[in-house]
Amino acid sequence: MSEWFKIEWLPLGTFFNVLCILVGGTVGLILSRQLPDETQRRVRRYLAGLTVLAGGYMITNGLYGGGEGGEGGIWKFLLLGLITVLAISFGNLFGTWLKLQERLDKLGQEAKRRLTKADEEDGNRFSDGFVTCTVLFTVGPMSILGCVEDGLGNVPTILIMKSIMDGIATMCFAPRFGVGVMLSAVPLLAYQGTVTLLASHLEFMKNEPMLLASFNLVGGLLVLTIMLVILEIQKVPLANYLPALVVGPLLTWWWII
Repeated sequence: MSEWFKIEWLPLGTFFNVLCILVGGTVGLILSRQLPDETQRRVRRYLAGLTVLAGGYMITNGLYGGGEGGEGGIWKFLLLGLITVLAISFGNLFGTWLKLQERLDKLGQEAKRRLTKADEEDGNRFSDGFVTCTVLFTVGPMSILGCVEDGLGNVPTILIMKSIMDGIATMCFAPRFGVGVMLSAVPLLAYQGTVTLLASHLEFMKNEPMLLASFNLVGGLLVLTIMLVILEIQKVPLANYLPALVVGPLLTWWWII
């Protein structure tokens, strides 16, 4: 099964994401009602567990890739840990300076406004559902993280987890917005497919295990923090940490390779 997900020239994680949106929307239209609050809380707990598994999987891959064989294996292992801490710190500084989370929050507020508007009037439910779900499903750290992971030839654990979340969200939105929520799969396919295909051309990362290791370590930590957001334990400005995905491999290239 894992070999099927490693076909580099196909964005299979994105295809699965599209499938989950279509299935979730279809189920939502058939049921024509939203999930009870208790069911939603239970689903959030399951999704939080999935984030822990996905994050742990990436971190394990990072540690395994960084510590395997060769001279100075222990030294490289410890250095990767230091690079990860520095990447997270500097990445947050860059992200805060670029106001990534602030810009993302503005898009979220627009989606929230359309949700409220849909409750007040029926006229634009189709377009509001399309725009709202497009924003929710394409703008976010998991979308970028997952596409890069998929494009680099790894099993797309992040996109699989995101797909399940999007499918559940579509099932909840479909009774309110109608078929418009399912059409959000089209821009999602275009956006995530493009990012995945671009990431598949990062040959220098595929040929350097240490670069992949630093990416997996940083990405795994970011995925783990998503659990805090899902369970509503703490609001984390995840978008501000996205530059760490670039800073980590750059520091690794400069310091180790």
